Amino acid sequence: MPIRVNLDKVMKERQMSLSELAEKVGITLANLSILKTNKAKAVRFSTLEALCRELHCQPADILEFEEES
Repeated sequence: MPIRVNLDKVMKERQMSLSELAEKVGITLANLSILKTNKAKAVRFSTLEALCRELHCQPADILEFEEES
């Protein structure tokens, strides 16, 4: 899939753990892990909004389009 989720990079920059972010965003640890490992097929705008709010970032910091060759 040409959309890459850079959640792990942003979390590392903010020194935030997966469990801490899951609690603040109100998402299960399992679902957040699926996002972090780039295995998600979709993400809700409300989830993206909550992630950006808690990580103090923009959606483009988390999502990246990578053209397939």
